[in-house]
Amino acid sequence: MTMTFRNRFLQILMVAALFVVSLASITAFTTEDTSNHSPTSDQANSSPPIIAATDENNSSNDLSFVEHEPLVDTEESEAKTTSNSAPLKPEIDHPGTNREIVLSLLKGHYNSPTINDSLSKKLFESYLNSLDPNRLYFTESDIQSFNQYSLSLDNALLTNDLNPAYDIFNTYHKNLTTRMSWVVALIEDDSYEWNFKQDDQLLIDRSEAPWENSEEELDQLWVKRIKNSLLGLILAGKELPEAKETLLKRYKNQLNRATQTKSEDVFELYMNAFTMTFDPHTNYLSPRDAENFDINMSLSLQGIGAVLQSDNEFTKVVRLIAAGPADKAGELKPGDRIVGVGQGKNGEIVDVVGERLDDVVKKIRGERDTTVRLEIIPASSTDITQTKIIKIVRDKVKLEEQSAKKDIVEIQRDGKTYKVGIINIPTFYMDFEAFRKRDPNYKSTSRDVKNLIAELEEEGIDGLVIDLRNNGGGSLFEARELTGLFIRKGPTVQVRDVDQNVQVHTNSDSNVYYSGPMAVLVNRLSASASEIFAGAMQDYQRAIVLGGQTFGKGTVQSLHRLNHGEIKLTQAKFYRISGQSTQNKGVIPDIEFPSLYNKDVVGESSLDNALPWDTISSIHHSKYGDFSTLVPTLASNHNTRINNDPDFQYLNKQIERLNQQREKTHISLNINERKAEREELEQASLALENERRKAKGEAIFKTVEEMNEFNSEEEANKKPAQEDAVLVESGEILLDMIEMAGIQVTSK
Repeated sequence: MTMTFRNRFLQILMVAALFVVSLASITAFTTEDTSNHSPTSDQANSSPPIIAATDENNSSNDLSFVEHEPLVDTEESEAKTTSNSAPLKPEIDHPGTNREIVLSLLKGHYNSPTINDSLSKKLFESYLNSLDPNRLYFTESDIQSFNQYSLSLDNALLTNDLNPAYDIFNTYHKNLTTRMSWVVALIEDDSYEWNFKQDDQLLIDRSEAPWENSEEELDQLWVKRIKNSLLGLILAGKELPEAKETLLKRYKNQLNRATQTKSEDVFELYMNAFTMTFDPHTNYLSPRDAENFDINMSLSLQGIGAVLQSDNEFTKVVRLIAAGPADKAGELKPGDRIVGVGQGKNGEIVDVVGERLDDVVKKIRGERDTTVRLEIIPASSTDITQTKIIKIVRDKVKLEEQSAKKDIVEIQRDGKTYKVGIINIPTFYMDFEAFRKRDPNYKSTSRDVKNLIAELEEEGIDGLVIDLRNNGGGSLFEARELTGLFIRKGPTVQVRDVDQNVQVHTNSDSNVYYSGPMAVLVNRLSASASEIFAGAMQDYQRAIVLGGQTFGKGTVQSLHRLNHGEIKLTQAKFYRISGQSTQNKGVIPDIEFPSLYNKDVVGESSLDNALPWDTISSIHHSKYGDFSTLVPTLASNHNTRINNDPDFQYLNKQIERLNQQREKTHISLNINERKAEREELEQASLALENERRKAKGEAIFKTVEEMNEFNSEEEANKKPAQEDAVLVESGEILLDMIEMAGIQVTSK
């Protein structure tokens, strides 16, 4: 609920007063305000992620909100570790930092938060879920003992009392180390017989499961978990002794890391559980993470070009850096989970399940032109024991490789060949250093696209598709400039700040650099600046928007220095010129294409506590056409075509199979049943692929192995535009628009 200004001001005063009172029991510390309000990331992630290779071209500037990710240092910490028997306590800097974070949120968060009993309950649940998301360590009696804090954490925050957080954590820490010791002992017990022929099942998602009532019930759950892990390793080709050895290493590593937990780790975890009750992009960065965030601003490291984050015991791929090694290799996808890392073409795959995120990143990084092999659970897989190994050659991400590129799709109709121009924009980039130096030839998205348009028009294109699939965003300034290439002067986006002031960003260039028929192609991974551009084109009715519902990242973050670390704070929100927010809902295409992305897993709406979609007043703007009367016929023609297109038929059947797999709530622990399920899935995939190939007049595959080998090579080699069914269909829709003669645009 939004606070009145008076109530909010009173709560800020109360926090300050309570803090002064609490100083009597706290050693003195500096209270000088060192806030540094600099624009930072507007990229969506559910927790502070790590980038496995930095994008050397991203740097903050006063013209745009730019994508950045904290880069965690992977050097061994010099801090002292704690033993199992030594309860962790707050450090001397932590109460003061607690106060600074609370004041920062009250003064600066876009949502005007209130710290009360309702927030206390939300924080309580958030903290428990961050510690034990799968309900594997706490029992119901533990939760009952913690309930004393469920409505008092707000008071603890206001008085800088961190004892409740450490009390809960120390119980968790004790349970964790005890459980890991128990697991290690069980796996090492050669007399224990693992029966893989029983008809046991394991619940796949335990996030909503009830807490177990006793340690004995947890024992039974863990036996099933271990059996499932052993079964997966056996199905991957390992003998039982080798599978047990792999698991032993995994759990011993987890036990070792647990004993190295520091007070700083607890504080950061608790503060993030607190900050992320307001929205998923407001995060606290410890001094170590804050320092490495700054490193990410200025240095370039070799790696694979992927943003990673922890997902329970796994390391998950959040997104790929455009034109980075992983993106160019084509096999790694957002949502994939990394379970093993191997060095070189033949190095042993080291199990990384349960490892710290920065330790996993350290293994993935390496010298340029060297190979790293990743064992992954594909995002599309519901069986977490079914993995595949991919290889990526490490390299730097270069600005020129992220540049917009052109292509042409030729479409035959009534004996005539039509040319549809394609401009693919991987990211909204700008050479800020060259811009600051007033270099007249500085490189940027809008400048490159302007040149590509001229080249395509010389080649005689009949229409233009701007391809923003997988474009995670970038410079707001460039989104505005790109919009200006296709319209006369006019507003492009609105930004509302924490004080509800609205700033309108406007294109001031009266020139139109392309006035022909146009479409914008997006998907679920099109975010931020991509959504601003697509939304503007839709609001102006300048282009028809095709593809999938976009990500929905419509908030802006700024980084503020604290005396101990930094806070990334959501302080503004994007709105289209129509007044609609891009937050949460994203941009809804005029004509939607089938998609493999699961909206419940990928996108802003899938994140806990994401700010809601809303509207503000629209800004007066002209319109360049009216697609509302065209869309029904265009959609009907589109559906007719894709229902008879082998590639779209294949995609629809893939989606149907995935949806069936997602409905599974349990996984079998019977080895024969699992083998049969795997064989059935593989043969179904082979039959589906061969059905498509036969329809296209291509040779069919004889074996699953032959199909997998071909698909790996095909993914590594990007399809030309002419063979991309989605681009071809986008061109077909444009040609329908031309034939229907319903587009009215103003010429240059």
